[in-house]
Amino acid sequence: MPTSELRAYATIWQRITDCALCPGTPVCWADMPPASETPVIEFRDVSYRIADTQVLSGFNLQVQRGETVVLLGRSGSGKTTSLKLVNRLLTASSGEIQVNGVSNAEVDLIRLRRGIGYVIQDVGLFPHFTIERNIGLVPKIEAWPQDRIRTRVQELLQMVALAPEIGLRYPHQLSGGQRQRVGVARALAADPEILLMDEPFGALDPLTRDELQREFLLLQQRLHKTVLFVTHDLREALRLGSRIALMEAGRLVTVLAPGEFLGSTDPLASAYVRAFGGDLESAAKRGAL
Repeated sequence: MPTSELRAYATIWQRITDCALCPGTPVCWADMPPASETPVIEFRDVSYRIADTQVLSGFNLQVQRGETVVLLGRSGSGKTTSLKLVNRLLTASSGEIQVNGVSNAEVDLIRLRRGIGYVIQDVGLFPHFTIERNIGLVPKIEAWPQDRIRTRVQELLQMVALAPEIGLRYPHQLSGGQRQRVGVARALAADPEILLMDEPFGALDPLTRDELQREFLLLQQRLHKTVLFVTHDLREALRLGSRIALMEAGRLVTVLAPGEFLGSTDPLASAYVRAFGGDLESAAKRGAL
């Protein structure tokens, strides 16, 4: 990314963080009193439509502070659409999405995304940046001092189980599992309150996937982020989720804790349990590493 472009981004970020903490910004999170009873993320009767296709209908869901809610469903059920509505990569056709009790449509877009980490399956690292520059990009845009960025990058590399020298390499020099770890580190770089994770481990081999799921649980035990996690894998949902939100054809079917999901009489939940076979109880022991 050219230096001029980075400077332009830095100017934008400086404008939105100069508040009183941020005069001229529609809503400033810093001015909002803490309210533990308020969901961090709330979907209120949300629908999303593209032309003649109804992608999401009457979607209602709350995500409480520090929990991992897994959106589980087959392809086309509306999982990724729901995720993208939170950080306004998409805009709801009707209804409202609230973040910390405020409609996300009323929040300055850049400031909204500043508080949300986003991890996707194909990572999306800049190929011409070193790993250190990839992880430190958002802090650089926010005009952190270089020493602070360097310290943060090293802290995050250690946090996601990567050696310090990895920071000097380029994305093409890493394995798929290493790149996915870098993606998680980059999402955490500015210490966001919320993480949106769209099938982050779906393209990995089983052993690497198991390792990263374990590391995710360790990170979550340490950091207590509010996480909205998309998967089509019931075992992953049982293992990682505080609660599982089952979706089908753009609608929310049920929301259950992992143990409750296994014993549910809901026809679709029961069908998932049968389809994935035995030994699901061990996966449902959340936090078992």
